[in-house]
Amino acid sequence: MSETLVAIILGLVEGITEYLPVSSTGHLILFGDLLEFEGEKAKTFDVVIQLGAILSVLWLYWPRFMALLEGLGGVTKDPTSILKPGLQGAAGIFKLGLVTGPALVIGALFGGRIKEHLFNSTSVAIALAVGAVLILLVERFARFKGESGPETLTWKKSILIGCVQCLALWPGMSRSASAIIGGMMVGLSRKAAAEFSFLAAVPILAAAAFHDLFKAAAVFTTEDLKLVAIGFVVSFFTALVTVKWFIGMVSRWSLRPFAYYRLIVAALVLTLL
Repeated sequence: MSETLVAIILGLVEGITEYLPVSSTGHLILFGDLLEFEGEKAKTFDVVIQLGAILSVLWLYWPRFMALLEGLGGVTKDPTSILKPGLQGAAGIFKLGLVTGPALVIGALFGGRIKEHLFNSTSVAIALAVGAVLILLVERFARFKGESGPETLTWKKSILIGCVQCLALWPGMSRSASAIIGGMMVGLSRKAAAEFSFLAAVPILAAAAFHDLFKAAAVFTTEDLKLVAIGFVVSFFTALVTVKWFIGMVSRWSLRPFAYYRLIVAALVLTLL
């Protein structure tokens, strides 16, 4: 199989799975094993093409990100405003920092060991199963009133979501699933939790992608960078379609189908190993 086709396939996998609660990293590892695209170069490729998926969310939710910049000057007059509920201005940026901070710290401290010990098909399969159970549990016990949205988000709830999102460092758990589970645990509706997971994804994914992009200068050749560009473009357009579909889906249905899908994939992987 040509490397160009591999890049296209992995770009599709990244774009489809990045914002669904099924683990993009886990699927990229599984497909990488299947396509025999492995090693340090593959790991870096997988992270860098996430930039395409990140850009898709910036494109779709540009007004939300602009709202974060509104009212930043007001915090100098009232520093306590960052503690108020909501997701605009300095308060919104502060809450996103609380959500992404724990995973960034743990990732920086243990990222090397995580890649060394958990980036394999067996680990991914187990994480897929564990994440499925957590999704079923939160669907069973989570309580929210109507369309509980970002306006109800407090700094305490943000910290809790951030702690739950640390589970995403285990490949196969899914950053999206972890953020959505955390959001539903603190009372957000499925749709609000999903959209918040998109916003929360940008800082942590961008940090990881740019970190690996910097390292890629020493790992990739000029030809490799062309493959990265292909994966980037494919993941961008695929993620655009997937995000729109996912929001429509969670507005009407539960997350249980994704849990069942995770269990099926986990069983297949463990059976075929």
